[in-house]
Amino acid sequence: MHGTPLLSIVTPTRGSFSEYWFDQLCAVAGDVEFILVYPPATRAKPINDPRFKSITSPFKGEVFQRLIGLLNASGTYVLALDDDDYIHPQVSQLVHTYFSRFPESWCLRLHMRKIDFRATKDIQKEWDAIPDIEQMQVAARRKSNEAILQQVPIAPLGNRFDLRFLLGPYVKRKDMHGAHIENFNNKVWKTELVQPALADITSTMKLVHSLTWIPLWNLDRMLGLFIQAKFFERERIVGHWMPAPEQIRYISMDQSNKNEFRLMLPADALLAKKFPQYGYFWNLCFEQFWVAVKKLLKKIVTESMSLLQICPHPPPPSPNLGEGELD
Repeated sequence: MHGTPLLSIVTPTRGSFSEYWFDQLCAVAGDVEFILVYPPATRAKPINDPRFKSITSPFKGEVFQRLIGLLNASGTYVLALDDDDYIHPQVSQLVHTYFSRFPESWCLRLHMRKIDFRATKDIQKEWDAIPDIEQMQVAARRKSNEAILQQVPIAPLGNRFDLRFLLGPYVKRKDMHGAHIENFNNKVWKTELVQPALADITSTMKLVHSLTWIPLWNLDRMLGLFIQAKFFERERIVGHWMPAPEQIRYISMDQSNKNEFRLMLPADALLAKKFPQYGYFWNLCFEQFWVAVKKLLKKIVTESMSLLQICPHPPPPSPNLGEGELD
């Protein structure tokens, strides 16, 4: 590929993606590059398409794989996509039209439809045409199924820390509700904002001297909020949210199929480390602290029960035989 592509689509993968998913990715039209990032000691699949880059990450884990891919993106805009989710084949034209109309926007929130992984017909259904973005009206709120561009305000990072979170897991966050966004994935972002934020994230991972803390999971939320904190402007409109029909098909998996034990707190804590002035991050961290406590306790109980099933109590010893009795 010559020159700067319009859009980079970055996917961390173990190489276990389906042939159908790969074919659908290849069907994306326009000036696009695809970056597949594999964990260490994993053989990259051979791909005969100049739009693809295959990278092997030096460290295992979603955070570092996605981070490496995003840092190597050369597109003007970038989108993070998992290797079981699907993107509309005309997304490149949508990106070009949207940012031509709204050049000051940071991101475009695509309309996402969640589909159960067993619903093959819905997954493989033909994509509906993307609405004409040039003709759409803009509004702060959207009624159900209304074909308007909804404004996306910056996250309310200046919210105060709720001291009730210190008392236990009974207080639930409400400040994440609303039109603003937390997560980075499945949205189109300006690369000129993403890559400087990633550089800051890598420096934030350094704790003392050469001691570095690299979370395994949750670059998704950490990066989405990190960008908004790094370039924070109170009450700024950072982008717009597309209406239906969907441009992203998010495949919802049965949780029993996910074997990894994932804690989001280590990544979220880096936000509070870097930006301690924002109460929003402390609310997030303390909520995730109690989530982590409950997960760890559940894991300990589950593993203890498994051990008891594997190693049942031995039978009681046989009574002593009397003198002169045979064994």
